[in-house]
Amino acid sequence: MTTRMASSGVQMLAVAELPVEDSSGASIDLISRAAGKRVALYFTAGWCPMCTGFEPALAKFRADAEAEGLPVECIMVSSDRSAADASKRAAALGMTQVVYEGTYREALKRKFSVWAGSESMQLGFGRRTGVPALVVLDDKGEELAFIDAERSGPRALSKWPKSGAWP
Repeated sequence: MTTRMASSGVQMLAVAELPVEDSSGASIDLISRAAGKRVALYFTAGWCPMCTGFEPALAKFRADAEAEGLPVECIMVSSDRSAADASKRAAALGMTQVVYEGTYREALKRKFSVWAGSESMQLGFGRRTGVPALVVLDDKGEELAFIDAERSGPRALSKWPKSGAWP
């Protein structure tokens, strides 16, 4: 496994190796699950009205992309207040999620500078945006595009790069 230090000082796996689980808590092989799909990290919180208001447009976008033969894999990076809340949301959204426990969610939030305003006391005030937001990844797990849904709502999805996928 490839590890590196995140800006928070915690060790972080390469994105393809992140511990990802389904809503029941079962581990998911992200590389297999994401093969042939455009992958994005979805930063969100169930208590956030902008997030819940954005999600119908995201669901339609994902369905339309699938119908066009350009499938999308969104991996939830939760700002929910409990693991149970995060699991319920992941199930409702039909998404996998970065494991709630541990340091990985925080490391991703710091790496991409995206977190909920309520997390600013813990993570700082130097974020580029809050939730909802998506970071579309290239085939190496690095940022390809940033979808600032907090500021732009559903029209931010027009910035989604449709071509390309993980091998």
